[in-house]
Amino acid sequence: MKILGIETSCDETAASVVEDGNKILSNVVVSQIDIFAEYGGVIPEVAARSHLEVMMPVINKALSDASCNWDDIDAIAVTHAPGLLGSLLIGTLTARTLAILHNKPLYATHHLKSHVYANWLGSPDISPSFPLLAVVISGGHTQLLYMKEHDHFEIIGTTHDDAIGECFDKVAKILGLPYPGGPSIAKMALNGDKNRYKLPHPNVSNLDFSFSGLKTAVLRAVQKECGLPISHPSHDLKNHLSDSQVADFAASFQKTAVDILIEKIRMAVDEYPNIKSIVFAGGVSANLALREEASSSLSSWPVFFPEPKLSGDNGAMVAAAAYYEIKSGVEPADPFKLNIYPRISIED
Repeated sequence: MKILGIETSCDETAASVVEDGNKILSNVVVSQIDIFAEYGGVIPEVAARSHLEVMMPVINKALSDASCNWDDIDAIAVTHAPGLLGSLLIGTLTARTLAILHNKPLYATHHLKSHVYANWLGSPDISPSFPLLAVVISGGHTQLLYMKEHDHFEIIGTTHDDAIGECFDKVAKILGLPYPGGPSIAKMALNGDKNRYKLPHPNVSNLDFSFSGLKTAVLRAVQKECGLPISHPSHDLKNHLSDSQVADFAASFQKTAVDILIEKIRMAVDEYPNIKSIVFAGGVSANLALREEASSSLSSWPVFFPEPKLSGDNGAMVAAAAYYEIKSGVEPADPFKLNIYPRISIED
């Protein structure tokens, strides 16, 4: 079964053809990072217009790279929730139109579900076993999901405020590092001392997270290191830091964020002792320090990470998620009525 996956939830315009839920025949991604690096974040209206400009060229290239025509495609899948309203609208309207024109079944996928299923892309002989713990970590989400089987998602932990990726972006801004913050901090941390600054672990009950306090702790630590009052504006702090101080702060923050994740994962597997696999999903899963620490600290369980190029938004993960929806008996969406949901739980 060949599925065309379309992803436009934020600032990547992506399309991919995937066969049988794991074999990537093509994977085309046009990123808007260069556009938004200047602004330090995504501007929703600009993102939507950019999607509109490249949507069909991206889809046509995905079909061409896969050596497919429309007769070869068995279904179309598209991200319809959650995400930026305008961005979601461009992708879903395109998918709806193509489904009608080419008489293809249309499947609407949840963005977080797609990130989880990026772990099934690749070798069909090596895949996670159920029940499993999915750790979804991105710019907009931080959640622990319990999956007893395909297409079953139970939220057992979530963030009370900032997502971990959002925290990386905000700390990077404090340190004067470019957007997106995750890769910038990871790169700078390579030359830093991860034990130089002691940062607190937020006191959050159960399996939930909070990263707002960690961001503030970094801000106060930087102000103290620079001998400046807490009233000093954060955007100016970078002018008072040396390169070595920035590297040490980046490394110390990254270590703390990773330790917080590992702490909560250990709590989760203690609470759910039948877990057979741990899968990481979302943009932050590309972080090398996290991959190394998880592989070492969680060695009692099979740990899965998507390929780094599949950690960010892409169409292949959307197609994979749709494939397992089909296998689970999910009915296709009505292309004449499919709506978008900028904010909706994976459990809904």
